[in-house]
Amino acid sequence: MAPNFKKRIMVVDDHPMMLKGLVTTLNAEHGFEVVGQFNRAEEALQRSTELKPDLAVVDISLPGMSGLELIKHLVGLDQNLKILVVSRHEEILYAERVLRAGAKGYVMKQEAGDEMVKAVKKILNGGIYVSEEVSEKLLMGMAVGQKNLSQSPIDLLSDRELEVFEMTGQGNNTREIAERLHLSVKTVESYRARIKTKLNLENATELMMHAVKWVESESSEM
Repeated sequence: MAPNFKKRIMVVDDHPMMLKGLVTTLNAEHGFEVVGQFNRAEEALQRSTELKPDLAVVDISLPGMSGLELIKHLVGLDQNLKILVVSRHEEILYAERVLRAGAKGYVMKQEAGDEMVKAVKKILNGGIYVSEEVSEKLLMGMAVGQKNLSQSPIDLLSDRELEVFEMTGQGNNTREIAERLHLSVKTVESYRARIKTKLNLENATELMMHAVKWVESESSEM
């Protein structure tokens, strides 16, 4: 019997239909095999050592531990593990942060399918996969010096705080954010309070205005 040289892939996404679609697409590709599918980061982390995947496909917004935290933990366990983020979040807002965490690529969910397969192949071959716009932004950042970029107050926000900040800028209220991130309203309120402190904002109105302005300015750079 011929040895199985298929690349082992683990998928982590809390949306059932999206998870099913990702798994189906990957399993249909010659040379790929999905060996684990999870809707929570904690379970994926627990099983990763046993499953020994070559690559993990991870969403950012997950109940409990966020996708960004999962990336850091997975890389800590296995530095050779390749990670691709497939997310509904705007790539321009998160690409640099996920690459810094240890991921090797970013694909937005509405582009998933052929684009995701292309990204997976490139990453497994040792490359990095981001859009041309993001690649240019990252190169420009290197040209002017990362020190200047890191001085942005937004970099003070934790990964979960950034998610809450982005959703606030997109017009979501506290309850809507809580539902989408599978958090309690009280927890979201705590995140918003911390964001106001870190960004030196006086009240909820200032937070909303600042968040909207930031989301619009980041998106306009694409």
